[in-house]
Amino acid sequence: MPGQESPHYASNFAARYDDWFPSPVTDSTVDLLATLAKTAGSGPVLELGSGTGRVALPLAGRGLEVHGIEAASQMTEQLRAKSGGHDITVTAGDFSRVPIGGGFSLVYVVGGTFFELVHQEDQTRCFAAAADRLLPGGLFVLDAHVPEALAAQESALRAFPIEGGVTVRMRSVDRASQTYASHYLILDQDGVHHVPVSFRYASVGELDLMASMAGLRLRHRYGGWSGEKFTASSAYHVSVYEQAVPCPLPPAP
Repeated sequence: MPGQESPHYASNFAARYDDWFPSPVTDSTVDLLATLAKTAGSGPVLELGSGTGRVALPLAGRGLEVHGIEAASQMTEQLRAKSGGHDITVTAGDFSRVPIGGGFSLVYVVGGTFFELVHQEDQTRCFAAAADRLLPGGLFVLDAHVPEALAAQESALRAFPIEGGVTVRMRSVDRASQTYASHYLILDQDGVHHVPVSFRYASVGELDLMASMAGLRLRHRYGGWSGEKFTASSAYHVSVYEQAVPCPLPPAP
């Protein structure tokens, strides 16, 4: 249909991504990740879905060795074009499989990117693959909407000013398939663009179960990147997982 854009926004609109989609990354995001990385050890850190480097670059600026995994080469080109972009080691591939060797003190995925894995099998595999890449004492961190709060936002319009125009976002939720779509309507000097992005949401309980299956356990759950407490009224969370300590076997009778 006229104005309907390909859903593969990461490839098709990489050059305009930072302009069209206001960054969910804040100083507090980078602050918390940097703090967690230091508490987890001295190893390198790994971002799943490194995109244009909106998190990786400021983390590297804190003195951390940052690696990334990104499927869209066009997004990595945008990262490379930025100051310090050639200092980030980016592996091309599906981040649900974590196609990279070595170990990391911190593996993280932010901005809701984890939920662009739209099948439960992919999400479960991502937990397991991330756990396999953690060094002793390492942490796996992701952020997410609380599903009940997400449903409450359905059909609500939100506008974000962008250079030379505006981005308007609306969400539609399909409870039967446990998915939602964010529909972005971008109005700029080149016209009107519709960019839909699909996600599969999961409750905190389901995420904790995936973690347990991967040999991880919840270390802490924040109500946001500023480190606020997660409560019954929280609409968002940042979950930090650590390697589970094996339970000792009881002595033989």
